[in-house]
Amino acid sequence: MKVIVLGAAAGGGFPQWNASSPNNRKAFAGEATCPPLTQCGLAVSANGHDWLLLNASPDLRQQIIATPELHPREGLRSSPIKTVVLTGADVDALTGLLTLRERQAFTIWATSYVHRVIAANPIFGVLDRSLVRFETIVLDQAFEPLPGLTCKAFAAPGKPPLYLEQIEGIGPAEGASIGLRIAGKAGKALVFLPSCAEVTPAIKSSATGAGALFFDGTMFTDDEMIRSGEGTKTARRMGHVAMSDAIQSLREIKAGARYFMHINNSNPVLDRASPERKAIEAAGWHVAEDGMRIEL
Repeated sequence: MKVIVLGAAAGGGFPQWNASSPNNRKAFAGEATCPPLTQCGLAVSANGHDWLLLNASPDLRQQIIATPELHPREGLRSSPIKTVVLTGADVDALTGLLTLRERQAFTIWATSYVHRVIAANPIFGVLDRSLVRFETIVLDQAFEPLPGLTCKAFAAPGKPPLYLEQIEGIGPAEGASIGLRIAGKAGKALVFLPSCAEVTPAIKSSATGAGALFFDGTMFTDDEMIRSGEGTKTARRMGHVAMSDAIQSLREIKAGARYFMHINNSNPVLDRASPERKAIEAAGWHVAEDGMRIEL
């Protein structure tokens, strides 16, 4: 199984267009310790030819251009992107579907919750239903998004997207946030969990044995935004467990390479020279970066 990190940042990317914290200033200036990141997503393939996207960020066109494996190869119009699996309905998870609107056949897998959100927004009508198939994910039930890849979704503690909070509230909503465990023919598994508000026993069970774990790294500490003056909400209120808590909660599970992704521009680990970055590396974790390629 081949895995490419298309983007590792949270919503807004890094640097964020209107942010001028020290990290963002370094990234805007092109300093090597703070490389820019696009918004979160992975590409996965069993054969190196047909590709599955995990989420479709607003930066998807830029990510495709930066990734030769995703370039068209046949005829006047084609794409090796065959399937998109969505883990939620946040802006940074599904807006990239609009990039894929040019009458190209592919399949979208999502929960009933996410399908309802897409159906309620007429802008997604640009996806030609005669070409684009919509398939429904049932939690804890295996499905095959591409030949050679078996996927199972599991519930992730979270909340509805920010833009739906006034309608649905901030409590849990079934299908609003999920994680994915994807296994290739060799049996090795990838776990993708970009949004998780709490590390529960069920989350630990789902992550155990993964050859590669990509986990929510939005904030380093729960009060990060408050302490920096960049916001008024805790990480947990935003639907994310802090890195420092995740490291402790997941320290005893058996898993291979561990990567944090969906990293907010305020997070100090984005600076490769920061003590926070050194601390997570000492704990056996990596910070995912755009363009990383992994084989399982």
